[in-house]
Amino acid sequence: MNRFLKYWRIKECNETFRARIVSYADDFVILSRGKAAQALELTSAVMERLGLKLNQDKTVVVDVWNENFDFLGYTFGQTWFRKTGKRYMAASPSRKSVKRLKQKVRAILRPGEKGAWPEVRDRLNALLQGWSAYFCYGTTQIAYRAV
Repeated sequence: MNRFLKYWRIKECNETFRARIVSYADDFVILSRGKAAQALELTSAVMERLGLKLNQDKTVVVDVWNENFDFLGYTFGQTWFRKTGKRYMAASPSRKSVKRLKQKVRAILRPGEKGAWPEVRDRLNALLQGWSAYFCYGTTQIAYRAV
């Protein structure tokens, strides 16, 4: 992955594709203004030369003004400000992330739980504190309320 990022930087692809790469470990998103298809072509070719392969299930070209996309547990895209009805770009915890957290909370608070309350409380608090520390960026109120 580092070799790909270095290639991208050396070939000045940011300027060529009017794009930026956001990466974390082996996951990345290319944010492009109008040249996403060409950036995807180059990325596929370079990855192939490096002996790597893009996951076709996760690889999509999205017009963020019309669709949202998920990355690292967040959903990025347009949302509406409820008070005024205006649209704005935002990040929020994805539905999938909220669903997983709710399942974990249910497992801790299941009716057949035999543990002492202080132990159950501590596990629940650790789970919720960790989740909320990761998902503190962006629009979080709806997700927090759902949990």
